[in-house]
This record gives sequence, C-alpha cells and structure tokens, in this order.
Amino acid sequence: MRRILLLTLLIFLVNLPFGYWRAGLRKLSATWFVAIHAPVILIIAMRLALHMPFRVITLPLYVLAFFSGQSVGGWLRRRKTTPIVA
Repeated sequence: MRRILLLTLLIFLVNLPFGYWRAGLRKLSATWFVAIHAPVILIIAMRLALHMPFRVITLPLYVLAFFSGQSVGGWLRRRKTTPIVA
C-alpha cells in the first residue's frame, strides 16, 4: 500500500512541470502532445523501478494523479502569468 501511495505522489509530482510547460503551448501542437505523453515513459520507468506490477485496480488512481498533476501545473502557469487586480 505504501508503494502505491508513493507512486501516486511521484506521478503527480512528475506531471507538475509538464503541465506547467503544456499550458504555455499552442493547443494540439506537436510539443503540446509531447508535454502530455512524455511523462508516461517516466511513470512506466518509476513503476518498474519500484517493482510495481500493472494492476487494473490501481489504474484509476494513477490516471487521477496524472491528470491532477497536469492540471495543477497548468493552473500554476496561468496564475503566474495572470495579473493580480486589487
């Protein structure tokens, strides 16, 4: 259980910079697709390094962490570039 939570956290953290990068790119461009799909390779490598076999039961948790990391990273970029009006 601890390894599942660790991997979930790592998936979220790996996707933060990719989501940040993706938010500054033109939607549906080649680099936009790279920003979304490149972390998958890293996640697979992390899963193998942690000796975590593929299990369908954990897939929704990992997908949620993936998209949450992408979303929060994009939100951070938009928040940084949006002027604050007082």
